[in-house]
Amino acid sequence: MPYEVPPDLAGMTLAEVAEAVAARTLPPVSQWNPDNVGESGMRIARDGRWYHDDSEITRPAMVRAFSGLLRRDGNEYWLVVPYQKLSIAVDDAPFIATDVRRDECGGKPVLTFRLNTDEFVTADTDHPITARGDAQTPAIYVTVRDGLEARLDRSTYTQLAEIAIAEGAEPLSVTSNGATFALVPSVA
Repeated sequence: MPYEVPPDLAGMTLAEVAEAVAARTLPPVSQWNPDNVGESGMRIARDGRWYHDDSEITRPAMVRAFSGLLRRDGNEYWLVVPYQKLSIAVDDAPFIATDVRRDECGGKPVLTFRLNTDEFVTADTDHPITARGDAQTPAIYVTVRDGLEARLDRSTYTQLAEIAIAEGAEPLSVTSNGATFALVPSVA
């Protein structure tokens, strides 16, 4: 059965987003620990483009398939199948959040992000939004799964900032599924 791209996030109901998340079954890469370890020759650039031996992978279905095999162990990223584990270079984050939407569910705000792989993730305590960098050049991330993150692209960050401004929280923050997330990096 061919893959069908979900409609734009803005055109989906919260129930349709939940169905799309449930329909995306991923292999249990966290349970696979093969002894055969190697180098994939692959890299995910800061802008979310995937490369193999310095040639861009331009087929979205291939990127989507590979993204389902990603695993993060500490600061290392791997493509994992039951018989082999191959390292993959990641310049920043393996995913890019390309859109965000705010809904109400049970009187609580819910933020849902669309990724460059057509996956959806809803911010909550298991999928926190994190601000890094500094106040002048923040980098905002949302946890996708198992330590894998998506960096918000510029337009998605702008959308999220507009949501935060509308919520009126000081310092600048957003709430999703009962959890509050700062959009300004903390000074260490």
